[in-house]
Amino acid sequence: MNSFKDKVLVVTGGSSGIGRSAALQFANVGARVLITGRHVDRLEEAAAGHPNIEVVVADVSLPEDASRTISKAIKRWGRLDVLVNNAGAGAIMPLAEVSAERMIDIFATNVFGPSLLAREALPHLKETKGSIINISSTYGSKAGAALSHYGASKAALEYLTRAWALELAPIGIRVNAIAVGPTESGALTGMMGLSPEQAAAIEEHERKQIPLGRRGAPEEVARWIISLANSENEWVTGQVLGVDGGLGLT
Repeated sequence: MNSFKDKVLVVTGGSSGIGRSAALQFANVGARVLITGRHVDRLEEAAAGHPNIEVVVADVSLPEDASRTISKAIKRWGRLDVLVNNAGAGAIMPLAEVSAERMIDIFATNVFGPSLLAREALPHLKETKGSIINISSTYGSKAGAALSHYGASKAALEYLTRAWALELAPIGIRVNAIAVGPTESGALTGMMGLSPEQAAAIEEHERKQIPLGRRGAPEEVARWIISLANSENEWVTGQVLGVDGGLGLT
């Protein structure tokens, strides 16, 4: 883990859940981390007491925020080693309830945002021979009722992961993804907008589906983000790693 000392990372959606856990783990091994999110109070709480973590209020679905995010990391630390595209949007949305506005929001956050951030980060990652890690979902490859557009956006992100890996390998940039299963991150009541009662019912259903019998913890996913970002794993690129308790097997 000494390989992260003074390395610079951008973690989107870093104020809670997987993003926050990853940022803390990176900071604890000496990395400089810029976390993004839409709520300054949550960002400041996540960064509190950690001098290696700084914050920027940014929405990955807004094209203008991509350049602003990467520019802040470069101005602050002068380099960029890893981009973690963690921020996500989703909805439990049956076909009969599909709206153009909701579809645009999901794809703007899960596909367009990571693409624009990667474009802005590209010249800096080329200098450091850095890496990009995209956070996907088990439902990027596993069909789920009422999850068609969320799953489609994650399938697109996984395709981008493989295509970028091929395109960027000649300049030394690695690109990988993690397909995450249900975690205890508050996504159902946050990102998915469900009531606590609805979320509890879905969580119980998920536990019954997952072969290992439980939902994951953000820290468990964050450890794999750390591993894929580690320069000691420099022969790994274009991979989508399932971290989901075996859900993808069902």
